[in-house]
Amino acid sequence: MNKQTEEFMSRLALPPKGWAEVGKPHPHESAQLHVTGEATYTDDIVELQGTLHAALGLSQKAHAKIRDIDLSKVKASPGVVAVLTAADIPGENQCGAIIKDDPVLADGLVQYVGQPIFIVVADSHDNARRGARCAVIDYEELEPILTPRAAHAAQSYVLPPMHLTRGAPAAALAQAPHKLKGQFDVGGQEQFYLEGQISYAIPKEGRGMHVYCSTQHPSEMQHHIAHVLHVASHDVLVECRRMGGGFGGKESQSALWACAAAVAAVRLRRPVKLRADRDDDMIVTGKRHCFAYDYEIGYDDNGRIVAARVDMVSRAGFSADLSGPVATRAVCHFDNAYYLSDVEIHAMCGKTNTQSNTAFRGFGGPQGAIAIEYIIDEIARNLGKDALEVRRANFYGKSDADGPDARNTTHYGQKVEDNVIHALVDELERTSDYQARRQAIAAFNAGNEVLKKGLALTPVKFGISFNVPHLNQAGSLVHVYTDGSVLVNHGGTEMGQGLNTKVAQVVANALGLPLERVRCTATDTSKIANTSATAASTGSDLNGKAAQDAALQIRARLAQVAAKRFNVEVADVRFADGLAIAGEQSLAFPDLVMQAYLQRVQLWSDGFYSTPRVHWDSKTMNGHPFFYYAYGAAVAEVVIDTLTGEWKLLQADLLYDAGESLNPAIDIGQVEGGFIQGMGWLTTEELWWNKDGKLMTHAPSTYKIPAISDCPAQLRTALFKNSNVSDTIHRSKATGEPPLLLPFSVFLAIRDAVSAVGGHRVNPPLRAPATSEAILDAVDAVRAAAATQ
Repeated sequence: MNKQTEEFMSRLALPPKGWAEVGKPHPHESAQLHVTGEATYTDDIVELQGTLHAALGLSQKAHAKIRDIDLSKVKASPGVVAVLTAADIPGENQCGAIIKDDPVLADGLVQYVGQPIFIVVADSHDNARRGARCAVIDYEELEPILTPRAAHAAQSYVLPPMHLTRGAPAAALAQAPHKLKGQFDVGGQEQFYLEGQISYAIPKEGRGMHVYCSTQHPSEMQHHIAHVLHVASHDVLVECRRMGGGFGGKESQSALWACAAAVAAVRLRRPVKLRADRDDDMIVTGKRHCFAYDYEIGYDDNGRIVAARVDMVSRAGFSADLSGPVATRAVCHFDNAYYLSDVEIHAMCGKTNTQSNTAFRGFGGPQGAIAIEYIIDEIARNLGKDALEVRRANFYGKSDADGPDARNTTHYGQKVEDNVIHALVDELERTSDYQARRQAIAAFNAGNEVLKKGLALTPVKFGISFNVPHLNQAGSLVHVYTDGSVLVNHGGTEMGQGLNTKVAQVVANALGLPLERVRCTATDTSKIANTSATAASTGSDLNGKAAQDAALQIRARLAQVAAKRFNVEVADVRFADGLAIAGEQSLAFPDLVMQAYLQRVQLWSDGFYSTPRVHWDSKTMNGHPFFYYAYGAAVAEVVIDTLTGEWKLLQADLLYDAGESLNPAIDIGQVEGGFIQGMGWLTTEELWWNKDGKLMTHAPSTYKIPAISDCPAQLRTALFKNSNVSDTIHRSKATGEPPLLLPFSVFLAIRDAVSAVGGHRVNPPLRAPATSEAILDAVDAVRAAAATQ
């Protein structure tokens, strides 16, 4: 677009007063389809005649060489049509997200229990699974590494360690009035999407391949499939209408399933569906990275941190996958909402003989921020202060402050703009009656030996953008038909988060239409090319802006047609409520569209958006990796039983900065969903591998996600009134990942309750997740320590 067109479109971008489709709490565009069961997921697609079903043959050893493999019983199993190994892959046997260290099928070496070795194709899903269990494999076992601390001790990493230093932390630590040294461990988390991993590959004419895939990243699936089939990207079409949840687990790791299905389909020239059973899905796929921390902190009498040193080691698994970017985001979020003047951070991605861990909502941000919250909680207890007081002492300073004492620049060099954390926390402290409840809990604990209550208020500052700058781009197509209806396609994927609803609202708002006149279609690599993953909380930011760009171009053309009809200046034309309006004159949108069509005006357009200002130097760990920050805070009140370790969340008060919300109903749902999911990570969702490296928590019977009974009787959620200072879509802010950090308040409220056992004189060594066993261990430790004082 030229400058004149841009100026014209910017004038049109303001809807008439009193009308807007953005900002309304519209229901999810597929809500009724979800409830009635009509919504089509990948497994619901009507199967073509001749469709076969695949299953994966998995390693039973954590680390071993394959001496011999006998697949004769597999081939003879009822219904089996073919058995494929790495030798049957026509192209590259790789599906590594960044580094080529992740084979589709293991070839001679297995590196975790559950690693795929072969593909079984049969006439039914059950027959394929039964056949996959008939292989006879002779292993030469090797010594496995199973924990991040063991990997660190062995200097076993999937990537070189990362280092970030600001100021003079060693000198500042030496001079600090108070010092703190300790360790902390936080577990991983299974994504537990309701719809498991699934791909349905259909061979087309020539070298073509159409793959329906439950994935957050259709373009990456297209690239991987093209590579394993040794064809060009234009030969592969990947389509995803919706996912039954993703949470990061379908960003890179849907590649294995897509590639395996495509290899089988091209080999047999028949459609092949590969749907993972829940147990297989959990055993094969990676999870949120668990982290182990060693820290040294210096602080003053007010609890203000003057020096910080932390080593953080993640369990990467056997390959790199996305561990590098996850560790980078953990480093960048170690500060959370706090200014760190002198800091030294070392981040290591430990190579272990376990599933290759991957993206999970928050993408390392929660693992970085939980450490500093644990540390501040410890500082407060050491000083005999309320942790909220210590948090305030460490908050970033005002965004507009200048000079050496401004305290508003992060440890990676980005200035903190739009810092509303002070006002947001003040509002939550007041609306949640924090101080009165703190006193009431102290009185309750004084009169109860067995039950103890705890309370915590924790803040969130979360950076929004991919920390790989080139991923911050998106495209869209908008079609206006002669009946005035509108069809939108964009590069984002719908996984239940309401992305299509928000994008449709943006387009409807731009064209002055009611929402029901706009529809979004399935994500399709043949429509929008080279898309980024729907991840990093950027779905609405990127795709909303791209769709708006396309819609405004069409509106500009329609405005010219309307101006001629009304005999007015183009700038006098407005679009609202299904009408084109100029003064007292108006014309129904469909009639205007038909007139434009008869005048041969283009009624479709493409749109594009790239996020400005983001840049990052991975060598120096310095830059401006985030377009803006989202803020929030939560208060949690819990009660624990010191005899059993059982606990209950009694009340949670959540306040979140969504900017000028595109859809408050969807955003509140995202805040509450993220809170409960994060609470599960920190309390009940324990991953456990046995001594042989087998994941034992691989089904709902052994892996405990939060249930309705775990939700508090009082869950109070509100959106903080704020307008994004950055030029995001309608000045909104993301709500995908940041809310997952709000339940830090739950974990630290549990720690506060445990601390009450020792009169708040002992820092409880509470690990995460804070299961009943972990709570009992911490209670015992506090009692033992208190007895010696």
